[in-house]
Amino acid sequence: LLQAGGKKNSSNLLGLTEAELKEQFVRGDGPGGQATNKTSNCVVLKHIPSGIVVKCHQTRSVEQNRKIAREILQEKVDLFYKGEDSDVFKEKKASEKKKQEKKRRAKENLERKKHLKEMQQLDKK
Repeated sequence: LLQAGGKKNSSNLLGLTEAELKEQFVRGDGPGGQATNKTSNCVVLKHIPSGIVVKCHQTRSVEQNRKIAREILQEKVDLFYKGEDSDVFKEKKASEKKKQEKKRRAKENLERKKHLKEMQQLDKK
């Protein structure tokens, strides 16, 4: 369930107060060489009451990473407390349903094309 974080709609999410958060700045990992290895612009944000931890190193800017980490944490905390009633959960389910429907239609189209090819080959004989 907690993997659903990262959506951009923050209308009905639970609010976070700075007193509930513990923030650290650490060195990021991954590709990037010296820009990554020598600067502490990766933000680790922990929501103390729930114990949820978010690590954000999407940009080189500390301020942007702080903002993004707070958005992701807010969505994960909302999902943690509201469960299936959360807007984040509903968005995730709708997205999965849409993806499955698209996959189903693609499979049907592939079957139709295959059937059409077989009919054309029969007509040639």
